[in-house]
Amino acid sequence: MDEDERQTREQLVILEALEQAMHRRGEVFQVVEDSADVDEAIRRVGELLGLGELGSRAVLDLQVRRLTRDQRQAIASYAEELRSRLPDGL
Repeated sequence: MDEDERQTREQLVILEALEQAMHRRGEVFQVVEDSADVDEAIRRVGELLGLGELGSRAVLDLQVRRLTRDQRQAIASYAEELRSRLPDGL
């Protein structure tokens, strides 16, 4: 795997994590609110959404303004664009 593909896959992991979190935002907010600290929130968000640390951290870093319809669509569109760049079309 070359560097461009590695970066594309990493970006895709983050975007897919954000998409999942946006679809389940009520559950995500509840898990974060119930967590004692950031490390626990990262772990619990990962468990809830089936994410690794990279995706979980991206969810916790998500700005609330990204939850608007236009921003959700922009994230979904960009994720689709990245998928189309990959040789296996993930």
